[in-house]
Amino acid sequence: MKTLKSVLILVSLLTTPIIMAQESTAADLLRKEASTPKMNMYVIEREIPNVGASTTEDLTNISKKSCSVLDGMGSNIKWMNSFVTGDKIYCVYLAENEELVREHAKKGGFPANKISKVETVIDPSTANEQ
Repeated sequence: MKTLKSVLILVSLLTTPIIMAQESTAADLLRKEASTPKMNMYVIEREIPNVGASTTEDLTNISKKSCSVLDGMGSNIKWMNSFVTGDKIYCVYLAENEELVREHAKKGGFPANKISKVETVIDPSTANEQ
């Protein structure tokens, strides 16, 4: 139970800046980044058995490895956040193309079982658009 609490705290810390940003939503972010030439949003599904039982230290090390690889890849790819579930991690990236996402996975030694380009994002604010 302590490990689950640690994972929930880490996920909360990873997502809090996005939630607290001046009412910024995923839809706002995609619209903003879409106006930047050549940046697309991708969702990466990583199958990692029992990853949900990872310790805070394990997740910190995974995060450090990912950031280290990204630092060497330049500004054409950005890690936005990740969602850890029982046997998978779902990561959200902004990248110039899918090949950069695959390169990051290869260099980091991370699985990238499925990479999906996000076409649009909807959220509760979408209901208010006309």
